[in-house]
Amino acid sequence: MKITPEWRVYILGATLCVALTICSRHFGDRGGPHFMASLTLAGIVYLLAIREFFRGRGPIRLRSGQVRTTATFPRRVVVIGLVLAAVWHVEFLRLPSGADDDIHRYVWDGRLQRLGYNPYLVVPSDPAAKGLHTPETRNLNNPDLPSPYPPGAQLFFRAVATIQESTFALKVAFVVCEFAIVFVLLDILRGSGQAAHLVLAYAWNPLLAIEVAGSGHIDIVGALLLLVSAAALVRRWRATAAVALGLAIAVKFLPIVLLPLYWKRVRIRDAALATAVVGLLYVPFLNHGRIPIGSLGTYVQSYRFNGPVFAVLDQVVPPQLLAGLAVLVGLVTATLFRRSSLRSAAPEWSPDQFAWPMAASLLCAPVVYPWYLLWPLPFLMSDSTLLIILWTVSIIPTYVMWHLRTLGRPWSLPGWVMLLEYGCVAIAAAIIALRRISRSVSPQ
Repeated sequence: MKITPEWRVYILGATLCVALTICSRHFGDRGGPHFMASLTLAGIVYLLAIREFFRGRGPIRLRSGQVRTTATFPRRVVVIGLVLAAVWHVEFLRLPSGADDDIHRYVWDGRLQRLGYNPYLVVPSDPAAKGLHTPETRNLNNPDLPSPYPPGAQLFFRAVATIQESTFALKVAFVVCEFAIVFVLLDILRGSGQAAHLVLAYAWNPLLAIEVAGSGHIDIVGALLLLVSAAALVRRWRATAAVALGLAIAVKFLPIVLLPLYWKRVRIRDAALATAVVGLLYVPFLNHGRIPIGSLGTYVQSYRFNGPVFAVLDQVVPPQLLAGLAVLVGLVTATLFRRSSLRSAAPEWSPDQFAWPMAASLLCAPVVYPWYLLWPLPFLMSDSTLLIILWTVSIIPTYVMWHLRTLGRPWSLPGWVMLLEYGCVAIAAAIIALRRISRSVSPQ
């Protein structure tokens, strides 16, 4: 009996749900044997699902009335797939975050603002700040440093803290942002002539369960704002696109590398409006008229994790220059995509234009935590982003570092982990390149 593509997706979705549910049971021992085994299985199943999502062809009618051929599944596949994603998200959402997860810093920053303090100035370990702590913030990570997060993130922390000061409240807010991305993606996919089931390429990625519903990371808020900006570009809402991009940059600075993509897509007054909005976000945190950066400089100077390019060059080039190089690589990548789109006169939705500049910049960054890949995740919707999709799975072995730390090992990622992570991507890139070369030289 032949299994239809639809039933293959159902089977893969059920398997993914079981694997991630088992993974949630071992979330307290992140990077431990059971956690790694179940999460690795989930990653493999996810890649098999991606293969199914990118297969098949069928007609899709655009808003303009034109008909385009694209991969398609029945609507019930999307509905059932999203229900399954909700199930395993609930499994992770109900769990407490790790003792040193960043989310405890988020609660601290939000609480400080609510009490009238500046998170860029107050050091958590300062004895004078002892009375400001709650049980959830008393053991936050890097207590000797003030906050490094930009003002957009800070104001989000404050907004949630105004409702409830807790890690659970923040995780709920992050999951709401995650599912908001689903609805924005469905609108973009429908308008650009792509099949709705491609939203599952985003919703089923295991990183969402671990880093949004499980640990809770602010990156998902930035990813939502960035997607809103992209959606506004599709609809030619230029002011909205510019402001949403500015707000995404104000959450974390990574999407600044996408600025070339907005060339000739937004007006000068739109860019000025976005700049003014971002500037206003800094006003509550100004210190004697100076723009605060908190511990951002320390982050660039001292923090290292899973950055292969940075690790090689760090011995001979100052870290500030290398950080600038990472930004430059992203900007150049975005510029190349923008020039290509201008030459082809193709203003339509092209998610790889947003995914690749951020991925290129992250590849050269000093720190590449798994949750950093949440930024390009909503844009991984086509064959052209397969390598980044693979990266979101090959990065799973880095979680072993959290387990090794509980065993008393120093915070230094084993070389075999980086070799496995980036080796998988390099091998896949070589295979794709060889296939393209063989097709180009084969007789017609």
